[in-house]
Amino acid sequence: MSYIQITPMPDKVFGATVTGVKLAELTDDSFTKIHQAFLAYGFLLFPGQFLSDTENIAFGERFGELEFGANPMSNQHRHRDGSYGQVFDVDTQRMRTNVGNEAWHTDSTYKPLSSKCAMLSAVTVPKKGGETALADQRAAYEALDQATQDRIANLSAYHSTEFSQANDLGDFPPRETDSIYHGEAYLRPMVKMHPETGRPNLFVGRHAFGIPGLERSESRALLKQLIDFVVSDESRVYTHPWTEGDTLLWDNRYVLHRAMPYNYSEPRVLIGTRIAGDHETELAYYPSDPAAQAGREALDTELSILRNETVDRRYGATTAERVI
Repeated sequence: MSYIQITPMPDKVFGATVTGVKLAELTDDSFTKIHQAFLAYGFLLFPGQFLSDTENIAFGERFGELEFGANPMSNQHRHRDGSYGQVFDVDTQRMRTNVGNEAWHTDSTYKPLSSKCAMLSAVTVPKKGGETALADQRAAYEALDQATQDRIANLSAYHSTEFSQANDLGDFPPRETDSIYHGEAYLRPMVKMHPETGRPNLFVGRHAFGIPGLERSESRALLKQLIDFVVSDESRVYTHPWTEGDTLLWDNRYVLHRAMPYNYSEPRVLIGTRIAGDHETELAYYPSDPAAQAGREALDTELSILRNETVDRRYGATTAERVI
């Protein structure tokens, strides 16, 4: 009879590999053990699962309401029959967005309701590169000196994908209200109290900008300093080399992640499921809230500056001609 074995990642302060379980045949008792490990370790690796879309969704729903389920996170279009077509050109908006995900971030902080957790399942992986890296913002916060903890205790930052794409890549996607490039920016605390463990952690990433009360240069320097600090200690960073069939689950409330570069002409297909955060703890505000106007103004001001500052970035302060 098989049993669940949870093995901490060697030489890391977070993360564990879970074996002895089939996620497609999960009992309630087994899920309880997995959920406890998830809260303790921040991310869990389940090798050799080969989940179908239906199984992927069913496992995700155990954690809460889905933001989306079994979506292809790929550089190819998925046909209705499940096959994949031609690899997207790197200058399409789809690939610009994919490349943007190579900077450290947490999911959905650019939406009213940020994400609780997310998972990826590997279908097709490139010959080299294309790993997923994760970083522990809880351990990083605990390692900060007291002066820095005091400095950031009551600070917040706006979050926007329009900002992060422009700032990181010089990419200015077309603004559409039903896309992730919607013109809103959501204010979130830079120190987050985890709603299930009660432990504090940093809550920053590539989408964060414009700390109210600080000059732009000071805000940018502080956010960069904090992200750099999170990933400065090897024990706080894990890079996963994908094997087809792997499933990786992480806590978006304190774990940063990023995709690693690879040869973009090679197929890379991961299936993603994202669990929405709880309204009581992950909601910033909705666009209809009067507080949203300050975020829009901060974003538009920042983008106007970045138009001139990012001409030397990968996409040269341009908008993609093809969205796909």
